[in-house]
Amino acid sequence: MRTNWHIAVFTFLFVTRTALAVDEPLKIGIAETDITPPIGFPMAGYYHERLAEGTIDPLKAKAIVFRGAKEQAAWVACDLIGISTDLSKAIRARASEKTGIPAANIVVSATHSHTAPDYGKELVKFLDKAPQDPLRTAYIEKLIAGPISAISEAFAKAEPMLLEAGSATQQTPVSFNRRFVMRDGSVKTWMNWQNPDVVRAAGPIDPEIGLIMARSMDGKPRGILSNFALHLDTVSGTKWSADYPSFIEYSLRKTPGNDVISIFGTGCCGDINHVNPRSPERNKADVIGGSIGLSVQEQLDKLQKVDATDIIVKSRVVQLPLQDATKEEVAKSIEILAAARRKEKVEFLEHVMAYKKLMLDHFRHREPFANADEHISWGLSKSLAGIGDSIPVDVTVIAFGRDVAIVYLPGEVFVELGLAIKQASPFRTTMVVELTNCVETIYIPNRAAFAGGSYEVTNAATMPGSGELLVETAVSLLREAASTK
Repeated sequence: MRTNWHIAVFTFLFVTRTALAVDEPLKIGIAETDITPPIGFPMAGYYHERLAEGTIDPLKAKAIVFRGAKEQAAWVACDLIGISTDLSKAIRARASEKTGIPAANIVVSATHSHTAPDYGKELVKFLDKAPQDPLRTAYIEKLIAGPISAISEAFAKAEPMLLEAGSATQQTPVSFNRRFVMRDGSVKTWMNWQNPDVVRAAGPIDPEIGLIMARSMDGKPRGILSNFALHLDTVSGTKWSADYPSFIEYSLRKTPGNDVISIFGTGCCGDINHVNPRSPERNKADVIGGSIGLSVQEQLDKLQKVDATDIIVKSRVVQLPLQDATKEEVAKSIEILAAARRKEKVEFLEHVMAYKKLMLDHFRHREPFANADEHISWGLSKSLAGIGDSIPVDVTVIAFGRDVAIVYLPGEVFVELGLAIKQASPFRTTMVVELTNCVETIYIPNRAAFAGGSYEVTNAATMPGSGELLVETAVSLLREAASTK
């Protein structure tokens, strides 16, 4: 028979163990792998084929894994122009098998470097086991295996760590809204103030740099997560480069022995770039990355401790309605792309629209009007071929207690939409990361932008209102996360 003394000791031990389990810090692991393609592999970013001729700096997949008592999650940020649905599914499924993290809790994002590989067509060939150049086959294997390896290593290395969070304000002007209202009421992209018909910028910028730092229990910085709304297209040429985020990391590693891993999440910047419309000179990647890195450094000792011993993950699949592509539009688009390949003069927005229409034909129709792989490269998809009149995308929130949340969205999202999410968020620090798990939406403007038109609207695959639907979903998930006990 148990005495009162035995019961008291048992109760003390149970309560103590429970308290220790609750108070134990999150386990966090961080790792990176190289995903640089070989010379001669196609480069992304534009509407014509170009092959890589060298490397400026390596492309990487950087993973952070969060292991709480109840939930686990992983985020891998890749130096790619976008994450195709095919690539996302392959990485998430295999990483889940290796780690036990639910696939829905694994987020794969792209930084949007334009000096990264154009892998879409080669990935579809690989998945279909179609004949393929051995060099390209080897790279696709590396492209899939690299992020999985980073996630698996981060999972295995996870140890108790402390989180700090906050934000910095980018003081040096490096980001600018690239859409302008003209005197005739139209909206045009890539204007400057020397044009007398420019009235005003069509939208705002977001100067906030969201920050989360993971420290070991002895106080050493292990990983710095940063989030800023600025398009990555600051490096030209035909050499691989991770663009300005590589210079953010360089600036954070200036002190000897500092091996902190910098993980960059691109903010909502569908209408934001680095071209100052009041200056004839453009900032280079080193200036931009160095400036953002300095802003981050100046704020690191002011970050606030995150009082969280577990994480909350909320995710929802949203069906975004796709625009259509008629038989006549597809036939005309084929003619336009053929003329462009012959290097005939083709109006830029017509070229963009033609490419998009062939993608839409590929997605919407079980029996498409054209054989897409004869005409396009990026945008080809095994997963989305014949999907129908809407495209399924993930909206995911990873939250830490009641202090910090990261929102992950698909596509190239307009800054106005990212700001709306931040303004409605119940969390003190909210990072919004675009280009996750699905790039095939292309641009996601707000409704007002659809009324104005121009490049980004021409290059949007979904219907007006899709951006607002993402905002509503993200805010709903943030509120669910904030109310979870």
